[in-house]
Amino acid sequence: MNSKVSPVPIQISIVIPAYNESARIGRTLEETLRVVAERQWDAEVLVVNDGSTDDTAAIVQGFASSHPQLRLIENPGNRGKGYSVRHGMLKAVGSIVMFTDADLSAPIEEAERLFEMIRNGADVAIGSRWLERKRQTVHQPLYRQFFGRCFNAVTRMVMNLPFADTQCGFKAFTRSAARTIFQLQRIERWGFDPEILFIAIKRGYRVREVPVTWGHDERSRISYLKDGLKMLEELAYVRWNALTGVYNREVKEYPVEAPAAKF
Repeated sequence: MNSKVSPVPIQISIVIPAYNESARIGRTLEETLRVVAERQWDAEVLVVNDGSTDDTAAIVQGFASSHPQLRLIENPGNRGKGYSVRHGMLKAVGSIVMFTDADLSAPIEEAERLFEMIRNGADVAIGSRWLERKRQTVHQPLYRQFFGRCFNAVTRMVMNLPFADTQCGFKAFTRSAARTIFQLQRIERWGFDPEILFIAIKRGYRVREVPVTWGHDERSRISYLKDGLKMLEELAYVRWNALTGVYNREVKEYPVEAPAAKF
């Protein structure tokens, strides 16, 4: 495993959770590293391997051998997307820390829109597929759109979240916000997105929603029936955590602060 860590904080960290992604992780890394180079981002890329049983780790290691800004982080077995994102976000050292899905449904260039929002004062910037639907390049099947919008409506009602899209896997945070939010995160699988937004609002962070270009990948693994029911259960778990003060707890202090991001 590539264990290189930048000795000083850098500007941007890009976290990519991956589970059995050998079919597409190579293209994802090629595209991400190309954009990092073209935009001259001072960036690190962290791929979090969630106990894959295919060649995902080997492919990432191959890229890391010639790209020192790329790191492979290993989970202790298969723990879920929420755990993977948290693991990567807490390992990241950038002034701005973001995560994106391994399929790059939102092109990595769109990260500039999130960075711009943070530069203008947001603590958290979240990509949205629904603020400007014309930006969707490949639409989901109608049944997935229906279940997705129903889940989002229930989430907004139960969690009192004012966002058009809570589930888009394209979110950026200031380093200090990320350190607090992800230390308090408890959900380890698909339902973690509403939880981290709930924590962000509860802790007083400024959250802004940003329309992004997005194209559905038909290889998406989420099942809106099975996983949707589990996520509804997790919403109740978040409310319980809030009632019992879990999200009010003190978090670990990090004495070395990252410098302000420069773009």
